[in-house]
Amino acid sequence: MNFKAIIALIATLVTGLAINIAAAQNVGGAAKSPAFTFADTQYFHRYTINDQHEYTPAGQEDLKTWTDMLTIHYYRKVKDGEALATTANNVLGNYKAHKGIVIKTDSVPRTPTRPAEFLIVVVLGQPTFLEAVFARFKIHNGIGSAAIYSHRIYGKEVGNQMSAWLKQHGPAMEKNLLQWDGMPKAP
Repeated sequence: MNFKAIIALIATLVTGLAINIAAAQNVGGAAKSPAFTFADTQYFHRYTINDQHEYTPAGQEDLKTWTDMLTIHYYRKVKDGEALATTANNVLGNYKAHKGIVIKTDSVPRTPTRPAEFLIVVVLGQPTFLEAVFARFKIHNGIGSAAIYSHRIYGKEVGNQMSAWLKQHGPAMEKNLLQWDGMPKAP
């Protein structure tokens, strides 16, 4: 085999590998079928990195301009309620460190058959958008997990819009998240 043929073979293999990786992670593409339904809306897989999986509704494929996102994060080392509480507190600390405005924190007490769950509601700000975040932490299939619903409003002066959105939709989103049992299994 000559040098040009070897280079062509390597280029073909590398291209095929890149296509397979992109297909496996669905990078930049639209999923063909929804991964789950949340709050009467179908969500499609958009991106995965490590144990963080991001989903948006149809029409929100661009991860730079989405409005509604549900992120599933798995914490594989978390196996009990105490470790889950520590994880939720660490995430809350991270939100505060990024100047998040804490709207609410809450917990669902453990029962004899179920570990405690935790809820964090914050608003995070960037110069070009505000993001309302509803994060539910629970033990799911034996490991710690978080289902994180986020809603963004884009613009520079959108505080009043976010306040109105939270007033109109916040309680329902919190209720939907706390009742939602459609979380996919960890891959």
